[in-house]
Amino acid sequence: MKIKTLAFAILAAGLSALAAHAASVYDIPLKDIDGKSTSLKAFQGKVVLLVNVASQCGYTKQYKPLEAVYRKYKDRGLVVVGVPSNDFGGQEPGTPEEIKNFCTSKFDVTFPLMEKVKVKPGAGQHPLYAALTGPDAAFPGEVKWNFGKFLIGRDGKVLARFQSADEPDSPQVIKAIETALAAK
Repeated sequence: MKIKTLAFAILAAGLSALAAHAASVYDIPLKDIDGKSTSLKAFQGKVVLLVNVASQCGYTKQYKPLEAVYRKYKDRGLVVVGVPSNDFGGQEPGTPEEIKNFCTSKFDVTFPLMEKVKVKPGAGQHPLYAALTGPDAAFPGEVKWNFGKFLIGRDGKVLARFQSADEPDSPQVIKAIETALAAK
């Protein structure tokens, strides 16, 4: 048992080190909802609104305005990226197929979805969230609940952070998106 715990601790430390030493969030490996290897580098040069999502949350209704914002601004260079997580109240228990089906059938989601990851700090936290929330992050501090949002500029730098209650189509989120899209 001790060896297993030690191995897990070493793995967690290695993932944290990867996040800390990555040149940008673009360099951190991810998998999409279909299990294919990718990273945010696939969206380099675009503005990214990264959101940790869940299917059984009071904020799940935000899928609708997230999709609307994505459709409105995608031709100007915005990508909404949904990152499912089961960290908060066990509100995303589904398999990748169930999550994808839920998002497309209930909310007609067309924006990219990633694999389900751990966003909370500690053992198993995904390196992307370690980089976004760690002490050296632009907006440090752990994600408090589902539908936390990070706005990432075309250059991979985090420009803004919004909490769960900040609706994707609220004036402050739209202003930040439009400002980021206008920057070259």
